[in-house]
Amino acid sequence: MQKIRPPAVAGQFYPAEAQALQQTLQDLLQQAKHDGPAPPAKAIIVPHAGYIYSGPIAARAYAQLKPLRNIVRRIVLLGPAHRISFTGLACSSANSFQTPLGDIPLDRATIDKLTALPQIHMRDEAHRLEHSLEVQLPFLQEVLHEFSLIPLVVGDASAEEVAEVLELLWGGPETLIIISTDLSHYHDYSTAQLMDHKTSKDIEQLNYQHLSTDSACGRNPLRGLLLIAQQRQLKIETLDLRNSGDTAGSQDAVVGYGAWVLHETRAA
Repeated sequence: MQKIRPPAVAGQFYPAEAQALQQTLQDLLQQAKHDGPAPPAKAIIVPHAGYIYSGPIAARAYAQLKPLRNIVRRIVLLGPAHRISFTGLACSSANSFQTPLGDIPLDRATIDKLTALPQIHMRDEAHRLEHSLEVQLPFLQEVLHEFSLIPLVVGDASAEEVAEVLELLWGGPETLIIISTDLSHYHDYSTAQLMDHKTSKDIEQLNYQHLSTDSACGRNPLRGLLLIAQQRQLKIETLDLRNSGDTAGSQDAVVGYGAWVLHETRAA
């Protein structure tokens, strides 16, 4: 019997009606600045707030995937745990994740093999209400053709533990890695800008050791990506860096958002 993880934040973080959602995505992607041809993306780093807040920033990264529409066939998606605390990385027992745009099949065979790693645990409760992964799915359904999904919620895990998982899942051009993270939380506008610019510099320089829980809520999955980016000599580019005070919120207490793309510079 097919087990489906239904959407938890449709109607809150993004429109619950398929036509309205698709129109929102198309508008965001059309407005996203694109600098023309670039090397194929191997990984992107994107925010995960409601679309009115972080959607324009996330769209900058997803616009990079348009040339990969018929190439990428597998998404490795990691984001932080907001609802429960646990050690390691949580996978799902579902066969598919559902959004208003349809069902996305999980790469069940690969996920089942991952559970042989000591840091990987089957924790459906970590996925049930988690938004950090869910809000990425409609973007992917809009920009890609057909793909399978390996969704992992990251709890208390080291950079090395996350990097080991990413190394096993690296694959070739058919595999894209996505890290979901917001930046600073609930500082005034100018303080947030200073903090987020520093975080962005650390990300650009792959300084995973410098990232703290204050700098990025998705610090743990992000640190793992930056570590393997060092090892594999990936090139990283900042696409956007703003906060909720720039998009749809007050400037008194803002949340920071950034978008980055990573390219391979040598043969895998």
